[in-house]
Amino acid sequence: MRGTDETSGSLFSYVDLEARIPARHPLRKIRQVVNDALASLDGEFEALYTDFGRPSIAPERLIRASLIQILFSIRSERQLMEQMQYNLLFRWFVGLGIDDAVWVPTVFTKNRDRLLTTDMSRKVMAAILAHREVAPLLSDDHFSVDGTLVKAWTSMKSFQPKATDTPSDDDPGGPSGQDSPTEGHPEPTPSETDPMSRPTRQNRNAEVDFRGEKRSNATHASTTDPDARLYKKSPGTGAMLCFIGHALMENRNGLIVQGDLTQADGHAERRAALDMIHRHSPGSTRQLTLGADKGFDAAEFVADLRQACVTPHVAQKARYSAIDGRTTRHEGYALSIKHRKRIEEAFGWAKTVGGMAQTVYRGIERVRSRFILTMAANNLARLPRLLAA
Repeated sequence: MRGTDETSGSLFSYVDLEARIPARHPLRKIRQVVNDALASLDGEFEALYTDFGRPSIAPERLIRASLIQILFSIRSERQLMEQMQYNLLFRWFVGLGIDDAVWVPTVFTKNRDRLLTTDMSRKVMAAILAHREVAPLLSDDHFSVDGTLVKAWTSMKSFQPKATDTPSDDDPGGPSGQDSPTEGHPEPTPSETDPMSRPTRQNRNAEVDFRGEKRSNATHASTTDPDARLYKKSPGTGAMLCFIGHALMENRNGLIVQGDLTQADGHAERRAALDMIHRHSPGSTRQLTLGADKGFDAAEFVADLRQACVTPHVAQKARYSAIDGRTTRHEGYALSIKHRKRIEEAFGWAKTVGGMAQTVYRGIERVRSRFILTMAANNLARLPRLLAA
């Protein structure tokens, strides 16, 4: 018997979000870890808010919403709010009931900017890694480090010469004397019969010819994101306005334990590597190992690692390498060189899924906090399989 295609609205509907989510859905384990991690940060959240005024979005819900945006590659907060109107899975993960109103996108964005600073993103990542089920997965002694370019949310046309405040020698004050009216020759007033002047509008996407023009970070800066730098990481590639994202990975299961993002320059990766290893293991007396690629094979960097009680398992350059037989003769060196390549998987996930191929945020503080939260989301995406093994 053929069924009827009729639509009849129900007067009452009882929807249990918990029953709608499959028991073996991977978000169940992720939500459990996130909820436990956020519960451990309750004191941190309490210190950020006052006891009076209009209630803001709960920090726990805001962080869960930001994580779901990264995990499901939702490109904007406006689209996230739209999908939360009808997506029961998103509502369940964030903690909204079936009848709860979804936030206005601009309100959500303002609350996110106030809460998700670099410091808070690092605390969220640390709380996830300190979870009772996640901590046994981490290695305490063997790490790898690397960096990747994050394209800035700005165009090459915005890379304009820097404004110079040095006045001309002829007239250190205002405009030149030829253009300014003098006392004896007043400026002529337009008559009523003169045609009305039309303001010249510049096309916002005008054609620009950069041929023959020399541009560098010393003389030029982006007008839309002054923190971005013109940089290329390898020869044979084109330079672009970007930042450099850094990650410190433990070698047992390839989880990211530290993240950072800095302005792009040739020494940023080595400086960030030292900062992250000191931040993760401050004052450690254990002999740690740190794997890295050939870009980290510099005498000063290797000496700083040895002074910090860290064995530099850095890939050797063909010439003038700072790594000698004291390091390469051990079996652990070959293992570190093998395992360090897994950090590229986290970078690939962050760019293809997490939206970090080109950030949609401006300002190094916003981009850094988002990059660190994306690294934490990458860890969460891998937890269901690691914990089930």
